[in-house]
This record gives sequence, C-alpha cells and structure tokens, in this order.
Amino acid sequence: MLAFLSTLVFVGAALALISGVITAHRANQAAADLAALAAASALAHGADGCDAAVVVAAANGSHLTSCAVSGREVRLVVGREGPAWWWVTGGVEAEARAGPG
Repeated sequence: MLAFLSTLVFVGAALALISGVITAHRANQAAADLAALAAASALAHGADGCDAAVVVAAANGSHLTSCAVSGREVRLVVGREGPAWWWVTGGVEAEARAGPG
C-alpha cells in the first residue's frame, strides 16, 4: 500500500512538472511573438527593432536572448525560467520571426 501511494505521489509530481514546463513554454512563445511584432513595427517606423523587442519581452516576463535584423525582417529568441524540481532547473526558449514576406 505504501509503495502504491509513493508511486502515485511521484507520478503526480512528474505530471505537475510537465504541466509547468508546457505552461512556461506557451507563455514564452507568446512573449516571443509579441516581441517580434513590436520589433518589426519599430523597424517600419525607423526605430531600432531590437530595443523594442527587449521592452516587450520584459513586459511579458521573458528576456531577449538574441535578435537579428535582416532588412525589414527580425528573428529573435527569448527565454524565461522554467519550473524547478529538486535538482532539475532550467529555462525555456522560444523563437519568433516577423517582417514582410
């Protein structure tokens, strides 16, 4: 009986961790998409796209990891801390691209 309950608790904790990683990744992808759109809009208005991406990513709880501008196209990567479980820690990253074409 004790082994069954221990297994049940372990499986529940693993499912909670997986759910947390999925939630963090989805939120981070949304932040990446918004940051890329803000960067492309800033480029269209003559401003620095990567500066706009930094502001929007931070406003959405993420940080800009890389930003590359090629003409009017922006490709960027944002990251955020993911859930931690005992010895396992780490973050999640998401990529986004915005621009004409």
